[in-house]
Amino acid sequence: MVRRGRYPKEFKIEAVRLLNSGDKPASEVAMELGVKRTLLYRWRDQVEEKGKAVFSGSGRPKIEQLDEVSRLKRELREVTEERDILKKAAAYFAKNLK
Repeated sequence: MVRRGRYPKEFKIEAVRLLNSGDKPASEVAMELGVKRTLLYRWRDQVEEKGKAVFSGSGRPKIEQLDEVSRLKRELREVTEERDILKKAAAYFAKNLK
């Protein structure tokens, strides 16, 4: 089983810079750095998508974050339901005022 490589943020950013410079083809840059060409393209896409906040974090959210997300989703669901009920009630009472 091949273990996936972990590369520091600075390495990835420099690799993307080399790829974007256009001095060498992507396959040559990848060979010199010892990574797959598709990985370079993936890193480039991530840099274009996220900008300066790219490659931050370990990839998996912590348990506390997952708990917080679950709590916030539950709260959002409740508030959305309450809003819908209030909309229906407002429409009902507005119709009866006429």
